[in-house]
Amino acid sequence: MMKILLVEDDVSLGNTLQEWLRMDGYAVDWLQDGAAAAHALLTQAYDCVLLDRGLPKRSGDSVLRDIRRQHSDMPVLLITAMDALQDKVEGLDLGADDYLVKPFELAELSARLRVMNRRMAQSAHNQLHYGEVCLDLHRKTVTRHENDIALTAKEFQVLKALMLQPEQVLTRQQLEDKLYSWGSEVESNAIEVHIHHLRKKLGGDFIRTIRHLGYTLNAQR
Repeated sequence: MMKILLVEDDVSLGNTLQEWLRMDGYAVDWLQDGAAAAHALLTQAYDCVLLDRGLPKRSGDSVLRDIRRQHSDMPVLLITAMDALQDKVEGLDLGADDYLVKPFELAELSARLRVMNRRMAQSAHNQLHYGEVCLDLHRKTVTRHENDIALTAKEFQVLKALMLQPEQVLTRQQLEDKLYSWGSEVESNAIEVHIHHLRKKLGGDFIRTIRHLGYTLNAQR
């Protein structure tokens, strides 16, 4: 599941975009000013940013400059009413991956995001391996001993997070942040349930629990 940061100060449009994107299957955090967005990007992990240029407190252009300094490859789609050719050129020169002029059709936004998803899949290493387990980022599949393992979307994301950082201990909060947007109702044992299901499917010792800290992959494998 892709996690998106939406930065839009128009409340009506922001509500509409958040609901639409969630129906598309994305986890979405919505902020309404540039200063809050800059802080969130320092403390949260996102796969993509939808960024208005005309924001209070800090402009979208300023936030985009920060993104390029701190997250050089994070996809950014500018959504703005600034429709002159020079505006588009400036936005792309600042480092935006795409530029969508308001008003726009929601279906077009979905299409633009699908294109960005494909680009990310092509630019990333398509497969992660740990022991006998292989996770294919592009096909969204998992195999063990070359046998297909059926995972839910959230189980896939938990496993992906662990396999991307196999030597690190990830806390429950870090895993929740990758699965759920702000305001989402998260059951207190949601991560534990996903871990339990992954162990049943991949082997009871594939994922280790580090007491009082979190979870990591079993280095002995």
